[in-house]
Amino acid sequence: MTFKSFRATVWIAFATVTLGIALTQQADACSRILWNDNDLVVVVSRTMDWPESTEPVLTVFPRGIQRHGGMLGHEEIIKENPHKWTSKYGSLVTTIYGIGTADGFNEKGLAAHMLFLNAADFGSRDPSKPGIHAGLWAQYLLDNAATVTEALALMDNVQLIMAEARGTKTTVHLAIEDASGDSAIIEYVNGKPLIHHGREFKVMTNDPTYDEQLILLKNQDFSKPSSTMPLPGNVNPRDRFQRASYFLAMLPPEPKSEREAVSGVLAIARNVSVPFGAPYKGFGIYNTEYRTVVDLTNKRYFFELTTSPNVIWAELEKFNLKPGAPVMVLNPDNISLSGEVSGKFKKASKPLF
Repeated sequence: MTFKSFRATVWIAFATVTLGIALTQQADACSRILWNDNDLVVVVSRTMDWPESTEPVLTVFPRGIQRHGGMLGHEEIIKENPHKWTSKYGSLVTTIYGIGTADGFNEKGLAAHMLFLNAADFGSRDPSKPGIHAGLWAQYLLDNAATVTEALALMDNVQLIMAEARGTKTTVHLAIEDASGDSAIIEYVNGKPLIHHGREFKVMTNDPTYDEQLILLKNQDFSKPSSTMPLPGNVNPRDRFQRASYFLAMLPPEPKSEREAVSGVLAIARNVSVPFGAPYKGFGIYNTEYRTVVDLTNKRYFFELTTSPNVIWAELEKFNLKPGAPVMVLNPDNISLSGEVSGKFKKASKPLF
């Protein structure tokens, strides 16, 4: 065998392995950081990491919105016993591709964050249970629950159904928290729900499953933090989980203001973000598209598009949330937007899920 043919053989083998990894691990994206152990505010931040624009739109839904859990855009993907409901609470969310909610919170102070999980498996369809496609999972809870405990109870009587958008299945897990600081991580593995409920569950990234992430975290000794302590520094979900957990524990016991609290969790979100050009696309790890912060105490929503130099925010209490009020939207991909933008929202020109 010549050196040229040997090199070609090695390259083909490498490409085959890389392709196999890419197919089995399509996307490892996003991080969530909750700061719920100070006496001033409950704040939570997340990153959205994705290979393309998710077409994020900041959206305010009033109460009284009628939902169809089987509709994916204009297509009815659950024809047998889809769950239908009318929203009890208004919410401020970031939509994804105009077909579901990736992130947001409601007027009662419940927040939800949908992150990717390759291991997600909602099980076989059981038509005896009303079905909701996974893209509407977060919105379903925000529409109907005021607390984490209420949200978990709502999951008992419905079944999540896998959907597909832009060639990617909704293999996701969900982090939720409320204004009291309560928290839960919900995953479906092998068709069964795995729930971690408690204030101590503050950080979430992606694969492996949450049980395994907690075991890996225990293997780290962060008991003597210093400027020379080596930290997991890669952008894979394991390293991001451990690095976010370390820096979250380093935040000052009492922030001086809401501004400092928001800046604290946003700084960690930036620390675990994936920069442009990171050489991991073939392995399903993608750059950060945007970051959000929810202040559940003061009902404010902060949004930072990675390609914009400005942080913007909106206050849910400034919107009309009465039944019959219009759905309000704002495209954050506008470099002129800065600071408080509640007055920049416009009426939605078309119906949204």
